[in-house]
Amino acid sequence: MVEAARKLFAGPIAFLKSAPELKFLPDMDAPEVAFAGRSNVGKSSLLNALTGRNSLARTSNTPGRTQELNFFDVGEPLVLRLVDMPGYGFAKAPKDMIRKWHHLINDFLRGRAVLKRVLVLVDSRHGLKDVDRELMAMLDKAAVSYRLVLTKADKVKATDLAKVSDATAAEARKHPAAHPDVIATSSEKGMGIPELRAAVLESVTV
Repeated sequence: MVEAARKLFAGPIAFLKSAPELKFLPDMDAPEVAFAGRSNVGKSSLLNALTGRNSLARTSNTPGRTQELNFFDVGEPLVLRLVDMPGYGFAKAPKDMIRKWHHLINDFLRGRAVLKRVLVLVDSRHGLKDVDRELMAMLDKAAVSYRLVLTKADKVKATDLAKVSDATAAEARKHPAAHPDVIATSSEKGMGIPELRAAVLESVTV
């Protein structure tokens, strides 16, 4: 699976569209894997590392730059679609805008039949926060399969990484819709990226 995933992500990948509202969503003609996480968790960097492109997803020092659902087509012919979701848990945006984004995420998660898995990104330095747990509860309720992925694993000591990995996996096992295994990644060092690619491919093919 690792080699098949490497070949897939080395091939054609293209930005499809942004959807600020549900009516702009693309047709449900391919399985989808969505990326969700707190603002500043390193979501755009991880998407770029996953696809081997430097600027597929827009990275920014300003948390909350992704304000829409962004769709990327992977493979030719089309194999799957990646969905970059707006970051959550940031305080700098106006409240009505945050509410609008929350509704968009909620409605997308509940009504998307082709959504095979959500990857919930968690900063290795901080572990799970209450805002992550809120999303996990929402995914459990919507019966959407998800998997926890640790980011920025190169920023913590190996012993601390092992602790946060164990604690995150223990929490995942308490949730009905969560995959029991956690993947630790580093966009900068490439750590865990082959495993993450394989996990994405596996989620749409198994």
